[in-house]
Amino acid sequence: MRRAACLALFILLPAAATAGKLPPGFVYLRDVAPGIVQEMRYATSDNFTGRPLPGYEASECVLRRDVALALARVEAALRPRHLSLKTYDCYRPTRAVRAFWRWSQDAKRAGNKRFYPRVAKSELFARGYIASHSRHSAGTAVDLTLVPLAAPQPSSKARAAPCTAPAAQRAPDTSLDMGTGFDCLDVKSYTNSRAVTGEQRRHRLMLKTAMSARGFRNYFREWWHYEYGRPRGYYDVPITAR
Repeated sequence: MRRAACLALFILLPAAATAGKLPPGFVYLRDVAPGIVQEMRYATSDNFTGRPLPGYEASECVLRRDVALALARVEAALRPRHLSLKTYDCYRPTRAVRAFWRWSQDAKRAGNKRFYPRVAKSELFARGYIASHSRHSAGTAVDLTLVPLAAPQPSSKARAAPCTAPAAQRAPDTSLDMGTGFDCLDVKSYTNSRAVTGEQRRHRLMLKTAMSARGFRNYFREWWHYEYGRPRGYYDVPITAR
């Protein structure tokens, strides 16, 4: 049923959305909240498919305006605590969602196993780690984490331990240690998982509390995924440079 709903959404995409640079009512996050760090993973090969996703023509966080403004309020509330936010994914063109499905069902296409060390690639949809349609395509979902203010960007991705490994062994990241890396398709990533340490749970709760206070809702399987408001349309406009 979810797959049928996904196909219906693709058919009903607003035709006007293809006419402009961004979908109607969308903004570049850096124009609203330039202090939020961006590390847009799907515009790079540093994700579970092992290659950039279609539709990600620029490494930019794009969101519906009201979502971006709410995220700016979260950042402002965190600043006195010497913390900020870092986004990993924002608006996601529907072509990328379709690409996830094709990749998961193609036995000949390898992925980056460190993102799903304990699950077969073919089972990722069935287990709920990847969805057949996404609120990201409505510009109302964001994947993010907490970072110290003015944290330097990592200079290397050389370390390649599984996403479930201790932070010192995972690929470098500037975030507070949440117990797993971003997009770790594993039960350890469940927001309330008891498989992480007390400090890691406190970091997750800190993020959830800050986001919830500004109207965001967390997805229980992913400590990094938050949604805001209701979708007003799902789009397939590519993400391009400002």
